[in-house]
Amino acid sequence: MVPDIGVFGRYTYLVTELFWGAFALALLRRASALRKAAVTVLALYPVAYVWDRYTLEIGVFDIKLRTGIDIAGIPLEEHLFMAVVPGLVIGFHETIFGTGDESAPQSD
Repeated sequence: MVPDIGVFGRYTYLVTELFWGAFALALLRRASALRKAAVTVLALYPVAYVWDRYTLEIGVFDIKLRTGIDIAGIPLEEHLFMAVVPGLVIGFHETIFGTGDESAPQSD
């Protein structure tokens, strides 16, 4: 049986983003990839923002268990999501394939 995380009420989405964000941060720190993740998040953020704002506007999805705090037209939690997802991807990638030494040649 899957636990009902809805017990956090309007903070449910925020709690999940903070949990997975902490996990992403741990992976990124372990892999020494915080800078890579920051650059990637900054590069992806404008596209993710436009995409998110558009899909919310036309009703592709509705986020019920959120704080209700909107920043620049989208929920606070969505801004976090746009950093957490690339952070997790880079964290996993660098943990699995990274050498920790950027000057070392890597084989594919």
